[in-house]
Amino acid sequence: MKSNDVVKALSALAQESRLAVFRLLVKRGPQGFPPSVMADKLNIAAPHCLSFEGVAERGLVEVRREGRFLFYSTRFDRMKSVVGFLTDECCSQADEACDRDCILVAAQVRRRSA
Repeated sequence: MKSNDVVKALSALAQESRLAVFRLLVKRGPQGFPPSVMADKLNIAAPHCLSFEGVAERGLVEVRREGRFLFYSTRFDRMKSVVGFLTDECCSQADEACDRDCILVAAQVRRRSA
């Protein structure tokens, strides 16, 4: 993943209601939700969910049509790529031994890249 793709993905989430919608979709899994259900569950106005389409344009969610309804769901591959980019080379320039948590993150990123 390129740094400009990560910047776009993170900027798409840099608003409280969009971040809440994304987190809700992560919890839901591949089934996703239509905007009306997301609005009800988060107690936000439906237009905030509809403005969430910008996040889809950044590749973090996908939109599918079922009849007359749109369903949004997380693209877990893209989400993991963003996290992997952020944690790649964890402690690679550290003067001291890495924290155990960092070592585990770095190992997971390397396994996915292989």
